[in-house]
Amino acid sequence: MNKLTCAVLSIALTSTITMTAETPKGVDRQNFDESIRPQDDFYQYACGGWMKANPLKPEFSRFGTFDLLAENTREQVRDLVATLDVANAAPGSIAQKIGDFYAMGLDSVRLNNEGATPIMNDIARINITPKDQLIDLMATMVGVDAFFGTGVDADMMNSEMNAMYWQQGGLGLGDRDYYLENTDDVVAIRDAYKQYIKTITALVGFDATAQQRIVDNVMEIETALAKAAMSREELRNPIASYNPMTIAQLAEQYPNVNFRRYFALQGINDIETVIIGQPKSLAAVDSIMANATEQQLHDYIMVGYISSAANYLSDDFINAGFELNKVVSGVQQLQPRWKRALAIPNGLLGEAVGQLYVEKYFPQSSKDKMLELVNNLKIALGQHIDNLTWMSNTTKARAQEKLATFTVKIGFPDKWRDYTTLVVDPSKSYWANVQAAIKHNVDFSLADFGKPVDKTRWYMPPQTVNAYYNPLSNEICFPAGILQAPYFNPNADDAENYGAIGVVIGHEMTHGFDDQGRQFDKDGNLINWWTDADAEAFNALAQVLVNQFDQIIVHGDTHANGAFTLGENIADQGGLRVAFTAYQNSQQGKEVQVIDGFTPEQRFYLAYANVWAGNIRDEEILSRTKTDPHSLGRWRVNATLRNLETFFKAFDVKEGDKMFRPIDDRVVIW
Repeated sequence: MNKLTCAVLSIALTSTITMTAETPKGVDRQNFDESIRPQDDFYQYACGGWMKANPLKPEFSRFGTFDLLAENTREQVRDLVATLDVANAAPGSIAQKIGDFYAMGLDSVRLNNEGATPIMNDIARINITPKDQLIDLMATMVGVDAFFGTGVDADMMNSEMNAMYWQQGGLGLGDRDYYLENTDDVVAIRDAYKQYIKTITALVGFDATAQQRIVDNVMEIETALAKAAMSREELRNPIASYNPMTIAQLAEQYPNVNFRRYFALQGINDIETVIIGQPKSLAAVDSIMANATEQQLHDYIMVGYISSAANYLSDDFINAGFELNKVVSGVQQLQPRWKRALAIPNGLLGEAVGQLYVEKYFPQSSKDKMLELVNNLKIALGQHIDNLTWMSNTTKARAQEKLATFTVKIGFPDKWRDYTTLVVDPSKSYWANVQAAIKHNVDFSLADFGKPVDKTRWYMPPQTVNAYYNPLSNEICFPAGILQAPYFNPNADDAENYGAIGVVIGHEMTHGFDDQGRQFDKDGNLINWWTDADAEAFNALAQVLVNQFDQIIVHGDTHANGAFTLGENIADQGGLRVAFTAYQNSQQGKEVQVIDGFTPEQRFYLAYANVWAGNIRDEEILSRTKTDPHSLGRWRVNATLRNLETFFKAFDVKEGDKMFRPIDDRVVIW
């Protein structure tokens, strides 16, 4: 998510009253662990009771208030989908498509009877395709996830027009470090991945000798890709990932990747330029495609294809993936089938499900309240920008221009996506229908190539429990799914709402000014609008925050990654500071309400902490530290609050307390 903030403005309040028993509470003491002093471990104090009352169930590697809201939303969506009158739905209707998709995912008898049958023809095709025609499979066969990814998005240098991007990829384990590091945990994950490859290839008929050959070939190719890939920290630099090249240049420098043929097979014949994300990775792809044997390439592409299809096949394939996931995340039990089945229409037909969702669960009054909160947060952020001591007036003026042009999307899109051309046919296999839906979505995206950007488009369906900032359109978006308690409650105490959804709003706004977002101007173009001195000052402050998080030990001897999580950490701090100012602004002339013994300032910070309450397995801590740009919930609270004087004042944190940080060691950016 994203956020922003700067200097806190002190607002004098006119009087103080204590709430009576009839007044709604702003905090829930059952969430607390009152054996802990808030001055020593605020996260444990504010969330310890919730964590004790919500132990991890076997199906979860992490479960917190965020996940609880997602579970509640999933139940709402399940009720909607389960009550569709599919039997009487018109063929081709949204009800028919959603209902049939869900039913196919639930039909374990059919899936287990079919086994590997739905993928055998494609596997045979992969293994007879000549080396020089493998690019055809990469361009056209849904499920082939080999070497790289391509897609259409706004041009970072011309955000009004859509361009084609090429990005590194092709790693079955997702992150390059799983191939390059040699810690005990990482070696165990690699070993589990090798066993996974053996299991899924056995399920499609390969004997033990062939299984070992396939493992060796896959690991050799994926390790070579990993060595050439940018790290997650390097990927945070958008300038380094913006390398436009003509098709002619690509043909000359990377002759073994036939881009013109690749795009023509996708229906794009007029392409002349591709924005290459990571040239070093593309060079590795070119080398592998030139030097690897046909057998090696077949084995590598086949394993990626089987992995793509596995979740839509029999229980044997599902269980193979689960055994790998157990090692990676520590999860102990497979999710129930209904959750896995629901995820398909909920994802592949996201806006169709979303339209049903908002009709039942999202009132106009919630949208109106959110618009008011967003406006208050924008005002507060503007105040913070004006009061910055490290930024020149020149850059401040440009920052204010960017803030003023933020587009705000709340709840659901004004125009719903049309799924008319998608055919869902239960007479075909589940996987075949998933392939059709994926191709429908790919074609939908490819149709935008070379056209003006549609700024009304949403990049999350309304039922999503999340929010985002998009630097290419300078927009913040809050889907209906997140606009529920504990994040948002129109009837809650103001301090609670500002501490929860207010911080989320501020977080997303601040992403427009974090280490990545600040590099895009008010129109969404990758243009430097900062003076050199201001950019240098920002980087110096950001490095302090990096160092703070680098010092955190998350588990064993593993430290947090301050560089990788920098954008989210900036947004967390910014969101807190801006929301606190917005709350104070909103209370001018109002009485101070002490509820259940807590001041408004205390309720604000307690509400923020409760948003991140959660339990997490050790394996998931290590996995998220490697792959998630967000810090772990405990540190989004404790590490961030240790920079905020308003928090110290609210809870009387003093020198000697564990939450205290000396003023010279603190950093405030926005």
